[in-house]
Amino acid sequence: MKVEGKHYRTIWLNEENDTIINCIDQRFLPHQFVIERLSSLSELIVAIADMHVRGAGLIGAAAGYGMYLAALEAKSNKEPNKYIQEAATRLIASRPTAVNLEWAVNRQLQAMAMVSSIDEKIFVARKTAQLIADEDASYCKRIGEHGVAVIEQISKQKGGEVVNVLTHCNAGWLAFVDFGSATAPIYEAQKRGIKVHVWVDETRPRNQGASLTAWELLQQGVPHTIIADNTGGHLMQHKMVDMVITGADRVTRTGDAANKIGTYLKALAAKDNLIPFYVALPSSSFDWKLRDGIKEIEIEQRNADEVKYITGMCNDELKTVLVTPLKSAAANYGFDVTPARLITGLISERGICKANEKDILNLFPEKAE
Repeated sequence: MKVEGKHYRTIWLNEENDTIINCIDQRFLPHQFVIERLSSLSELIVAIADMHVRGAGLIGAAAGYGMYLAALEAKSNKEPNKYIQEAATRLIASRPTAVNLEWAVNRQLQAMAMVSSIDEKIFVARKTAQLIADEDASYCKRIGEHGVAVIEQISKQKGGEVVNVLTHCNAGWLAFVDFGSATAPIYEAQKRGIKVHVWVDETRPRNQGASLTAWELLQQGVPHTIIADNTGGHLMQHKMVDMVITGADRVTRTGDAANKIGTYLKALAAKDNLIPFYVALPSSSFDWKLRDGIKEIEIEQRNADEVKYITGMCNDELKTVLVTPLKSAAANYGFDVTPARLITGLISERGICKANEKDILNLFPEKAE
């Protein structure tokens, strides 16, 4: 997508030195646009763990590039194969909830296992990392092409009036390599001339909605309004929301979806007000091993300081301030699970299906047991 009119991906190989990975450092958005250069596996792991890069698809792409950096470093190691395996373990441990990370690491391991010499492994790892990134962008574009049908239908029902979409967290192009998942249908609707407006949840803690989703919608010229997280239910009661679209970090084969904390509450409010609730995801976000999302999906508990402190612009300077009593304890559950029964449909690169095992497997028959 575009930043100040120029196209960017969220992560890419440095054009002058392909042993360096460039990424947009999202910690500084929306106030500063910073490109970070990652030249080692350790730096890339920090970027994932400390959320310089975040979002299911982007984490997967970053992990793919991380395995490429690991292969480069393995060349100078006495036991290169052991080093690559240890690197894979370190990468997988950097963020536990988004399945895309483990999926990308395992894909790299399988690809590198097909060749023997370290130079061949480096070549294959570079090629596979680029392929993972390209596929992510392509899949998100197709999610938009499938998902826009829902927006088009609502637009027709409203006689061409504005379609109001509510989002939670950031599942835009910043959370992937390009286009995004939840935002892809919105961008496609804009492209087709459909009137659309987005209610953007601020999404505490870390405010990914207010800082990231709003910023990218602004860059793309999409009408939007930032709201406090607890506003959505009120808007739904007063028929000011036509549909909800969120992303997902992990979805079971039965349709349960883990996403940013607070998503479950939006789904409950949508259900109570008969508002369609869609989850948009590339196939890399499915965890085909899991059936019960509430019992089986590991929920990341992050540093309590993300709840107690908030960062923003003050007098042209980024500052972090304490918003709670210093000695008060805080809990920071990063995700919750929305049961399949609350989800109207899943939007993937292969189309839209209901959130149940039968319909999911109709789209992905190769995953049937």
